[in-house]
Amino acid sequence: MAKRGTLLIVEDDPGIQGQLRWCFDDYQVVMADDREDAIAKLRRHEPQVVTLDMGLPPDPGGTSEGLATLEQILAIAPHTKVVVVTGNDDREAAVKAIGMGAYDFYLKPIDAEILGLIVNRAFRVRELELENERLANSGGHSPLDGLIASSPQMLKLCRTVEKVAPTDVTTLLLGESGTGKEVIARALHGLSDRSDGPFVAINCAAIPENLLESELFGYEKGAFTGAARQTLGKIECANGGTLFLDEIGDLPMALQAKLLRFLQERVIERLGGRKEIPVDVRVVCATHRNLRDMIQAETFREDLYYRLSEITIEIPPLREREGDAVLLAKAFLSKFSEEHKRKIKGFHPDALLAIEQYHWPGNVREMENRVKRAVIMADGSHITAEELELDEVATESAPFNLREVREQAERRAIQRALQHTDGNIARTAELLGVSRPTLYDLIKKLNIEV
Repeated sequence: MAKRGTLLIVEDDPGIQGQLRWCFDDYQVVMADDREDAIAKLRRHEPQVVTLDMGLPPDPGGTSEGLATLEQILAIAPHTKVVVVTGNDDREAAVKAIGMGAYDFYLKPIDAEILGLIVNRAFRVRELELENERLANSGGHSPLDGLIASSPQMLKLCRTVEKVAPTDVTTLLLGESGTGKEVIARALHGLSDRSDGPFVAINCAAIPENLLESELFGYEKGAFTGAARQTLGKIECANGGTLFLDEIGDLPMALQAKLLRFLQERVIERLGGRKEIPVDVRVVCATHRNLRDMIQAETFREDLYYRLSEITIEIPPLREREGDAVLLAKAFLSKFSEEHKRKIKGFHPDALLAIEQYHWPGNVREMENRVKRAVIMADGSHITAEELELDEVATESAPFNLREVREQAERRAIQRALQHTDGNIARTAELLGVSRPTLYDLIKKLNIEV
């Protein structure tokens, strides 16, 4: 059977070497027992992933040799995923290793199943990076350019976009400011049969009310003072392509009626004109406002709402996208470091914790601005929470240890189920899909009060 990839294991204990070789039988395993041997085999075999014991000779009781080996590995092969393995009393060194660029860390004693999960994930991340590099080098164009995400919420949204894009239905995008509504609108256009046509965007909130009608519908020569020539509107300019109406909730009532007629008849009349002009265009709208509340307040037409929302896509705020904040921050760091010619290697551990726990009220736009400023203002090679101006965020670290993560998830699920059943054990066990004895054992193990 073909091996799945090359794994370099840097470990000086022969017993642990044998255990790890057996654990990773699916991979092409290369062993090294000191720094010199590790670097030689790194150059020779070019492994995608390395597991690195921090206690290497001549400092088997410390971490200095392990950290020096890590630094050398990343200098030679910066994209290699290094999982550092250390004892419980060396957590500080493990965090330091992450700050230096290690992919992850694992605390001894060795649990083959958990370490296997971490290593498998590291291989998968490296495979995705290589695939992205291949696409970039081939000059391929992704219709989802600008959308950086790995969270379940955003992957589900991407699948929705892929289904909706080939159709011509009018689509309404809902989401807070800065969540990337225009990125999604461009993706809908890029994945559609209209991708070769124009993509025309107009922000309904950015144009004065007295100019917005002429911007949308165009005007004939002499239609008003200063109209020296015939001018096409945004709707007409989008013919054969996609029209993106951003902040549709700010459209004045008078224009709402005119837009409704266009959506029903697919014809427009320029200001000062009498001729009906057919327009073939796909309409995508977006707003951060609650249109249903506006309908109740009689500031938005209900009939227009139903015309606009043939398909509605809700874009979650950044704080609800699991893991996306750090992913986006690293992408922006890479982009702005290159743009501004700054040699920034990464984020300090306190910055990563702050990024994870900050509320991000301005969403992706705020993230982009903060990282850009931090790259320009950074004093060292790693950006700190203070340089991101997130130093007041509570930075209680979420656990990396999978046992702790699993226990936290089980505790939350059991407590939630108990709340739903008013503490009824039989119904809680049924809701969780476990037997009552198993539930009692979990309650005792996790020290949950019923």
